[in-house]
Amino acid sequence: MSTAPEVSTRSGRLRGVQRPGSAAFLGVPFARAPVGPLRFAAPQPAQPWEGVRPATAHGPTPQRVPFAPVTTIPEPSVPGEATLNVDVFTPAPGDRAALLPVLVWVHGGGYFAGSPASPWYDGAAFNRDGVVTVNVSYRLGFDGFGWMQGAPLNRGLLDQLAALRWVRENVRDFGGDPGRVTVAGQSAGGGSVLSLLASPSAAGLFRRVLSHSPATSDLSPALAEGAGRRFAAHLGVTPDLAGWRSVPEAAVVAAERGFNAVPGRAARTGASPDVAAALRAGRRGTSVLGSTAFAPVVDGAVLPVDVATALAGGTGADVDVLAGTTRDEFAAPAATGAEEVVRELVAAGVDAEGVAAYRAEVARTGERFAANRALVAAGFRAELVRLAAARARGGAGARTWLFDFAERSSVEGVAAHCHDLPYAFDLLDAPGVARVLGEHPDRELAQRVHGDWVRFVRDGALPWPAVAGSAVGAQRYGGGTAFDPRAYLLDAQVAGVV
Repeated sequence: MSTAPEVSTRSGRLRGVQRPGSAAFLGVPFARAPVGPLRFAAPQPAQPWEGVRPATAHGPTPQRVPFAPVTTIPEPSVPGEATLNVDVFTPAPGDRAALLPVLVWVHGGGYFAGSPASPWYDGAAFNRDGVVTVNVSYRLGFDGFGWMQGAPLNRGLLDQLAALRWVRENVRDFGGDPGRVTVAGQSAGGGSVLSLLASPSAAGLFRRVLSHSPATSDLSPALAEGAGRRFAAHLGVTPDLAGWRSVPEAAVVAAERGFNAVPGRAARTGASPDVAAALRAGRRGTSVLGSTAFAPVVDGAVLPVDVATALAGGTGADVDVLAGTTRDEFAAPAATGAEEVVRELVAAGVDAEGVAAYRAEVARTGERFAANRALVAAGFRAELVRLAAARARGGAGARTWLFDFAERSSVEGVAAHCHDLPYAFDLLDAPGVARVLGEHPDRELAQRVHGDWVRFVRDGALPWPAVAGSAVGAQRYGGGTAFDPRAYLLDAQVAGVV
């Protein structure tokens, strides 16, 4: 029988779980429970404890209600008050001389859902390859991002910053190198890590950023305040700290999704999506989360300016960045045909080469997804190339690489949102993967994707051209893995950056 691993941290000693090849320390508090007088406050350092604290089960999650009844990623909700915690997976517990590179993972979920306890985020494969992995929780929805008088904005980002400070102070006790930290995330997590890259508050907390399908927000304080006031009026409370602390958490959670929107910002979806409106939004630079009210805010403190402006001004230029999207993201069949979409693309300024790229995509996934490719170009992918171009203007084009995940699921026939994660974590046998990707996902591709992630986390360099040398080029995964110098051509034309 193996002995349970133990480590000492700044707050006290922990006992974890020994696994084949590594150890897990679960539910480790990085901040005090955000309840009572700390509810809606900035996170406060965790209190020390006496003796040895068990770290053998996932801690309470900020998610109380899942994103949807059925989610692509298994996202368990764990009840309890001490929701600000981390899970640490390490091959070298207690070895302060190991100094292994560290991956800090920020989960997605639209900034209102998601769980760090997902089995898709287990660090086993990264541990196998010499990387310490830390999964963090952060406050969600109105609790994490809603406006009220007397409380700081961007509480969810403040939680992420607090977790990164905890990593800097403690990760060496888990065998990690506090000077070689990569912060990574997907969807809202991918947007979060780009917000951290743009934040002066995060300077020095990480060396690299890895962003999947980033969904940034850049919400203005006025729009955030309007949403907060409408929500307070609905619940019949004053829109201040005292008023909101009088409302039970369950009441906030039950009502918040009905108010998590900016009026007039949501484009039509369904059988006849408004492609023209989406393309106009893509050209304006409106984020895919532009209609979400409880999300990161340009507050003048954590985010002094919007992410693109910060990156173009050189913020984070000393940090290496690897970013990309899935080819099809939120793929949904629609009645809108390819020729109708082509007319809208041409009207939006897409040239013959861009139209040819679009037609090739329709041939790949079929006419029923004709509208989806334009919507994805206007949303996730246009935003990505815009941020990459901003990095280049800020002097960091040589430290910025793009990827394009195009491996189609045998179940859905597309490369959709979240499909890349089991490949990146090399966890194709994790619960729920076969339901989403099919019974026989490409294991060689998983080794390739995961290997590139490990190389980036370890060395901060990749074997394909950076943005400085190929503005719309990306490493393509799936459909013949290779560097594609035109991977984001259509999307860059939709964004108006080429």
